[in-house]
Amino acid sequence: MVYTPQLRELMKKVEESRSSRVGVVYPRMSPEERREVLQKFHPDYIEDGFRNIEVGIDKGVRMPTEMADIFESYSRLKLNEIDLAAEPDYDVDVLIIGGGGAGASAALEAHKAGADVLVTTKLRFGDANTMMAQGGIQAADKENDTPAIHYLDVIGGGRLENVPELARALVMDAPLVIKWLEDMGAMFDKKEDGTMITGHGGGTSRKRMHTARDYTGAEIMRTLRDEVYNKKINVVEFSPAVELIVDQKGRAAGAVLYNLETGQYLFARAKTVIIATGGSGRLHYRGFPTSNHYGATADGLIIGYRAGAKTIYADSIQYHPTGGAYPPQLLGLLVTEKTRGLGATPLNINGEQFVYHLETRDVESSAIIRECEERGLGVPLPTGITAVWLDSPLIELIHGEGTIERQLPAMLRQFQRFDVDIRTEPMLIYPTLHYQNGGLLIDDSARSSVENLLVAGETAGGIHGTNRLMGNSLLDIIVFGRRAGRNAAEQSKDMNVPEGLNLDHIESYHRELEQSGVPADRVGPMLLPHYTHR
Repeated sequence: MVYTPQLRELMKKVEESRSSRVGVVYPRMSPEERREVLQKFHPDYIEDGFRNIEVGIDKGVRMPTEMADIFESYSRLKLNEIDLAAEPDYDVDVLIIGGGGAGASAALEAHKAGADVLVTTKLRFGDANTMMAQGGIQAADKENDTPAIHYLDVIGGGRLENVPELARALVMDAPLVIKWLEDMGAMFDKKEDGTMITGHGGGTSRKRMHTARDYTGAEIMRTLRDEVYNKKINVVEFSPAVELIVDQKGRAAGAVLYNLETGQYLFARAKTVIIATGGSGRLHYRGFPTSNHYGATADGLIIGYRAGAKTIYADSIQYHPTGGAYPPQLLGLLVTEKTRGLGATPLNINGEQFVYHLETRDVESSAIIRECEERGLGVPLPTGITAVWLDSPLIELIHGEGTIERQLPAMLRQFQRFDVDIRTEPMLIYPTLHYQNGGLLIDDSARSSVENLLVAGETAGGIHGTNRLMGNSLLDIIVFGRRAGRNAAEQSKDMNVPEGLNLDHIESYHRELEQSGVPADRVGPMLLPHYTHR
């Protein structure tokens, strides 16, 4: 019995109040209340977790301390370890760094445009946050919805700080993305007549969340990965990029790869480069647990920045309000927002709801932190932390018996592994480090500020402002992955084989580090979290 007698005693208050909460909608916060709870409790607003970076093109920009430490690091590569005058190990039109949804989408579009493509990835192809995304993908393709309404939701959710042309590209391409995926075989949830089933997420004004039960990301990644293999696109696994290579004009012209199995450095030359390496959750900002996969260590951010790519909103991190808190084996595990979309509500130790269940993620997370830290109404756990209840059995009361098994099979099985039945027992949750809102600045063609360097997926910044809505990450990896692939392929057609390849930007960056007094033993990219090292 994983829930202790003390927790089961507290659970009775949840059970006692459950029937009175059916059909009752907790009021949403006013703009003033939202602003207050964010500024007081959201980690992005707590200044002791940030500092300004002292080197590079964005010197003086505010970043989380853990990110700044990685940015202010020396290259893993000793500059005499690679001979850029020799024949490259790989020589392609388009080099794609990263094997998640963005990298795979870029590969398919670049290949379709006639480019010779290489995908290199740190782990196995598809081992990425895409695979772990559960809740859904947004697209305005119903009669009561339009891309314009979707745009307003995106901008509102992003605190009005989105780059407008990026938000526009996101919503305009969205219906095309759903069709593209479905044409390749993605199996979205549908009614018997073939109509797409769509639902709400936090901050959405229309039901536009397309799902494949609660493993939408896995289904999308399966579809993309199969198609890449079907097209016989070359994929190199266990070979992360550790530095970008530039040509004599300072344009991106390839990368140095590191084979994790052999310890060998390899040299890939390319006419254009796409970074699609995902986020940085495994840096564990402010000590938070994370829902991210092991490879999410900000590699693409670092190598892009060293080469001169500008950042945007590097200080904006998303904490998902519903991360697993207990049992301890589930700490940080994502509890999909679809759970709340179906009606599960967050409750305090007294079985009382304290926040509208579908506030935007930043507000919902802040309200949970406030309930535990300021109000002292969190549920004390045997592990020494506090959490709140997420009343999943309420879903069965609202929608009927069997709903959780049909709509949330992955969640059901994940908790059943540790003897928690979410059909009859509420979950225990607390915010988990989930998403990197900012990243390398791109335009609506997915181009960075470095010529011939494009960026897609979570490594790119500006699309979501400083807070992303559910379902827009699976969307953005495909929208901008496809745009990056198409544009990189077209650009490569006008390019000659890059000449004068060099790593001069690394030497220059090292000089800045030395002048700033950065300790010589600080090395990046991290590649894998420190606790995975043997």
